[in-house]
Amino acid sequence: MTRTPRALVYGDVDLNLIDGSAVWAQSTVQALSRAGCRTRLVLKAPVATERLTHPLAGLPGVTVVRPYEEHLVPGQGAHPLSPFQASQLLARLDTEEPCDLLVLRGRRLVRQVVADGAFEGRIWAYLTDIPQSPAEMTEQARTDLARIAAASRQLLCQTEELRCFLEAWVPEACGRSVLSPPAVPEPGFPVPGRNGPHDPLRLVYTGKFAPRWNTLPMTRLPALLAERGVRTELHAVGDKIHKDAAHPGFETAMAEALRTTPEVVHHGGVPREEAMRIAAGCDLGLGWRDASLDASLELSTKILEFGALGLPVVLNRTPAHEMLLGGDYPLFVPGGAALCDAADAVALAVHDPGARQLAADRCAAAARQYTMEAAATRWRGHLDRAFPSAPAAVTTRARPLRVGVAGHDLKFLTRLLDHFRALPGLEVRVDEWPALARHDPAASRELAGWADVVVVEWCGPAAVWYSRHKRRGSRLIVRLHRFELDAGYPRQVDIDAVDRVVCVSPYYARSTHERTGWPAAKITTIGNWVDVDQFDRPKAPGARHRLGMIGIAPSRKRLDLGLDVLEALRAHDRRWHLSVKSKPPWEYWWIWNKPEERAHYEEVLRRMQTSPLLEGAVVFDRFGPDVPGWLRRVGHVLSTSDDESFHLAPAEGMASGAVPALLPWPGADEIYDRRWIHDTPEAMAEAIAGLAEQEDWQAAGETARGQVREGFSLDRVAKDWTELLVSG
Repeated sequence: MTRTPRALVYGDVDLNLIDGSAVWAQSTVQALSRAGCRTRLVLKAPVATERLTHPLAGLPGVTVVRPYEEHLVPGQGAHPLSPFQASQLLARLDTEEPCDLLVLRGRRLVRQVVADGAFEGRIWAYLTDIPQSPAEMTEQARTDLARIAAASRQLLCQTEELRCFLEAWVPEACGRSVLSPPAVPEPGFPVPGRNGPHDPLRLVYTGKFAPRWNTLPMTRLPALLAERGVRTELHAVGDKIHKDAAHPGFETAMAEALRTTPEVVHHGGVPREEAMRIAAGCDLGLGWRDASLDASLELSTKILEFGALGLPVVLNRTPAHEMLLGGDYPLFVPGGAALCDAADAVALAVHDPGARQLAADRCAAAARQYTMEAAATRWRGHLDRAFPSAPAAVTTRARPLRVGVAGHDLKFLTRLLDHFRALPGLEVRVDEWPALARHDPAASRELAGWADVVVVEWCGPAAVWYSRHKRRGSRLIVRLHRFELDAGYPRQVDIDAVDRVVCVSPYYARSTHERTGWPAAKITTIGNWVDVDQFDRPKAPGARHRLGMIGIAPSRKRLDLGLDVLEALRAHDRRWHLSVKSKPPWEYWWIWNKPEERAHYEEVLRRMQTSPLLEGAVVFDRFGPDVPGWLRRVGHVLSTSDDESFHLAPAEGMASGAVPALLPWPGADEIYDRRWIHDTPEAMAEAIAGLAEQEDWQAAGETARGQVREGFSLDRVAKDWTELLVSG
């Protein structure tokens, strides 16, 4: 970043109440401030207590906007701002002082802002109140989320599980979803040492009081434990009692329990720092919830907040918690989450010091991954990508460099286009052809006359047209992949009008020169890009024994050779499986119309049905852009093609931490390390089986990941393309 980004932050949050959403708003502003962003936090309701807003007042670059107190909205604030009022106010604030990013929390709110249309492309939406299971994901919900994703610059997801679920159901979210996990502030005081638990044992809960958060049963824990000879008291911090139509009478019962239960000490609502001090003086945190929340894809911040204070936590056994703390964490409440089970976990912590210490160590280690500084570092990365520095060559220009991009299929340019549009000093327009040889000549002529530089994706009819309509003084760059050389289009291009031909591999750069006779000085190589940050995700259990293939059509992709590898592995170990992510060949008319292609796939499918070694071992997954999430289940990515210009699949697999395995198609060794290239399917299977130990496989995956980050990362490729655009 060369300039300071300006952010507006608004959540469907009441900062007078201590709960997870209010803590999100506070920690988001703190992280943005540390990341160097000028931030305005817009409040939803009048300030009745300064305990959450006061810590923000002195932060660098932070302004707290109080709509009612500053008379920005009518009324005295008897009711918090509605989503409609909030959207209108945010648009007005943006008109007075434009923002670069609008950080929002709450699906209803985001939906309203998207519908009003004032912040298209600038929304950074933090979504937790969304369907988190297939049964809940209605068609209406998918439509809403697709609109939100399309209008957003980024979708901020609290956990990897939530991100993958969203991408699987909402294709528009792919490539826009980034992790934004909870941030735990560092205690502003020395955390006291622990020489053993107090007597009575001090349990602590902080946050909102709600039925599914089991806060009413928590007040009965001390009495139940007393029957078992365990003396305890519950320290409860917070003042937000949830009103729930499904649980009439809860509000009254909860307030009564906090007020009258002898073993319950209710501290009420206090500033966050004071809440941390109270918790630090206790022995055991409570994050135990109703079993209906076990399927949640969110992470309980209680684990992190208490862990940062050295407290062990009693909480439900869920997949997310097991991934964070380990399956052998001793203080899990088993499925069902009954009161007696929670009491059992507390009793174990009292009677088994080793279990209590192990739990405290695990929670502390988890909290160290979610510090405020880690959140600020993540935000710096997001902001650097979204607001890159201006290229030196354009800073002295009197007007922006005009860049036109044309072609019928821009899927390999999407993220590069995002980068070009974000660069200060560049103005970008696109002429997207509806088909390979079909376009609007008037729109193309307009772009050719306007642009200083035209980039044509694919050396096809668009390249032919632009080479014949180039404006004097402009530059023309054509990217050639593979099929174009066989299709004959390069012969029709006026090469004298072309300034650079970009090939994606050295092999095809040489082939282009040899087959066209074009000057070698005009031909350069820039590889395909991989968004390594999107693919850098934890592997799912069992990934080590799963092969993956991405794209199996046309037949030169050689799925049959992939089956050879699978059969060789399963002859010794039936744990091996193959996942294929691809459109079926019959969905490509130009493939399925060829008899030899049909014959190939009929033979492959027949083999899968009849081979004992392949029975139940091959899975075909839906084609789609959710490849990073899909690759979490894959440990080895195969490239068995007869021929490729680059083959992105191995590079994407490597970025995910999967180990690549390639057959020696022409030019493979000029793109990928020779250690990953094998002469035959049998040799490939032998190399894969040789990574028999988990540690060996993980080490190979990390090596592969490092090679992709060094050679094909989006940042590196974008830098090379930027230099090509602005030079000359």
